[in-house]
Amino acid sequence: MHRRLLLSLVTVGLCGHSLAQTAGAASAEPIPALPRITVPQDLLQTEVAKRFPVRYPVAGLVNLDLGAPRLGLLPAQNRLRAEMPVAAAGAALARTQQGSFTVDFALRYEHSDRSLRAHQLKVYRFRFPGLQPEAVDLLNTYAPALAEQSLREVVLYQLPQKEAAMADLLGLRPGQITVTEQGLLVELVQRPPQ
Repeated sequence: MHRRLLLSLVTVGLCGHSLAQTAGAASAEPIPALPRITVPQDLLQTEVAKRFPVRYPVAGLVNLDLGAPRLGLLPAQNRLRAEMPVAAAGAALARTQQGSFTVDFALRYEHSDRSLRAHQLKVYRFRFPGLQPEAVDLLNTYAPALAEQSLREVVLYQLPQKEAAMADLLGLRPGQITVTEQGLLVELVQRPPQ
């Protein structure tokens, strides 16, 4: 992947044609495509798993232990979905209860650490088959805050330093992030003048 990105970046950097010049030319020379970084789903899954498990105490009565989410791709919405396993235990429960909840989210690029991060979270209800509905309803009052703490702005992928440095050298930066059936496509676009 590194070699393909380098070749794409060098091609764009050495081409020297602006889109306006190419559009005005009578030749049939194709406009070079902007380079893209491909991030497969299994790599995203591996990276996000490094940030879990995480424990959250709820009102001093229950601890919720979140395991590594299972990521799903939602290309039609250009979002990702995370199925979060949750174990609830504590003084308010007779025994540990296994459950889950679901979050889907968009992605944004953070230049300061070259990362792709979750944002614009949409939270779905907790599911705890072994708990009374009233107890699940009570836990669901904490679901949005829990999702915010566990996934909001979580780093899903960090661009390798060499790729980011090459893009910087050529005046490019990550632009549109597209969710596909296989993973993510991150387009590299011209960095605006400062």
